[in-house]
Amino acid sequence: MKRNENGGGSAAQHGLDAGTLTGTRIRERRLERGLAQGALAREAGISPSYLNLIEHNRRRIGGGILLRLAAALGVEAQALAHGGEAALMDGLREAAGGLPPEDDAPAPELDRIEEFAGRFPGWAHLAVAMLRRSQAEARRADAMADRLAHDPHLAASLHEVLSVVTAIRSTASILTDTAALEPEWQARFHRNLGEDSQRLAEGAERLVRYLDDGPGAGSDILSPQDEMDRIMDAAGHRFAPLEAGGSPDAVLEEIEAEAGLRPGTGAHALIAEALARYAADARALPEAKLRAAQARHGTAPLALAQDLGAPLPLVFRRLAALPEDVAGPVGLISADASGAILTVKPLAGFLVTRLAGACPLWPLFRAGGQPGMALRQRIQQPDRDARPVLAMTATEEAAPGGFNMPSLTRSYMLLLPESAADAQDGAPPSPVGISCRICPRRACLARREPSILPESDLPAAPSF
Repeated sequence: MKRNENGGGSAAQHGLDAGTLTGTRIRERRLERGLAQGALAREAGISPSYLNLIEHNRRRIGGGILLRLAAALGVEAQALAHGGEAALMDGLREAAGGLPPEDDAPAPELDRIEEFAGRFPGWAHLAVAMLRRSQAEARRADAMADRLAHDPHLAASLHEVLSVVTAIRSTASILTDTAALEPEWQARFHRNLGEDSQRLAEGAERLVRYLDDGPGAGSDILSPQDEMDRIMDAAGHRFAPLEAGGSPDAVLEEIEAEAGLRPGTGAHALIAEALARYAADARALPEAKLRAAQARHGTAPLALAQDLGAPLPLVFRRLAALPEDVAGPVGLISADASGAILTVKPLAGFLVTRLAGACPLWPLFRAGGQPGMALRQRIQQPDRDARPVLAMTATEEAAPGGFNMPSLTRSYMLLLPESAADAQDGAPPSPVGISCRICPRRACLARREPSILPESDLPAAPSF
């Protein structure tokens, strides 16, 4: 059988291991350095004919000869023996395995992968590089699809843009189809058209900036609540000076300097109120006292409240202010009697959006309708990466009532990662959503508006 100079048949035909391409690598390194075969053989202390057989993969090579050849070529012996090609081989096999079969195309010769890599290393590396690029693009496409489906900010922003477009079309239709329109109404519709066009331009600009920045970039603050969330998240929802009895005003001045918070703005007022409440909570339930009880009971709000003689909402807020290495991951959401979200300390795996309205199935809103009654429930959102969480709720009086005026209440929902004991209680977690507009659950009796997402095979959420 005739063999060419580059490979000369498979190693298996000569009683060698199928993966032996050491000779090919020796030949390539020798030619790169411009060495004659005889010169390299003399430096290695072997005959030119024996080196010729080695270079054509027709003879095994002993460890001593390999070391001498490596020294003569100025390379590591490992590079000649294995060529650093393990990853390359794996990549080529992965590319061959992922190729969809075609009727008229020959299948990749898996038994000749090492020969291909040894004789054509450039093409082999190119094939693996194209595979990695294809995989990266596929991951990016999956991430974008996942973001579109599960990023509440993005979905709400898209909903806002679509709503404004619908309003503009409606106004334009009225102006076009109504011939005898009174000047007063015509001026009003023109004004609405101008205002909606401005809203559309601003909403589209915000959406583009958000897409460019990526979720969580924090460069696009839409409201005072968003700015407050950004500042609280940056602080970890914990203020050590207030734990030590410091002044809320001093902390507020520090935030003004570091975060660029401007006095007189809505966010400034919200932060000032939050700091004052934080300081009052720290005085009512000092951190040292809470830590001592937490060491006895763990992160068990009811046991802590009973031990400390403190109301549950206060215990919720103080647990959310503890460092994560003490209390573990803790999320906290508060809402007023109207159901508006007031404060959010996020918990990984549980999504919250202010823009599109929250899910009415959250225990948080059941608590608002049952003041004085604490609730405990395992819940899970419709996200493929979501895990069940333990939700505990309680309410407190935010302001006393007066004649013909009800008292104002505020509801709190503490979120904790599900423990092993919670997972074994037998009952499945209650299905809840994020917001109706971005919830894919089918046949949900609590739905208030259609979803912009396709229905999924997730179980339907019941109505309470």
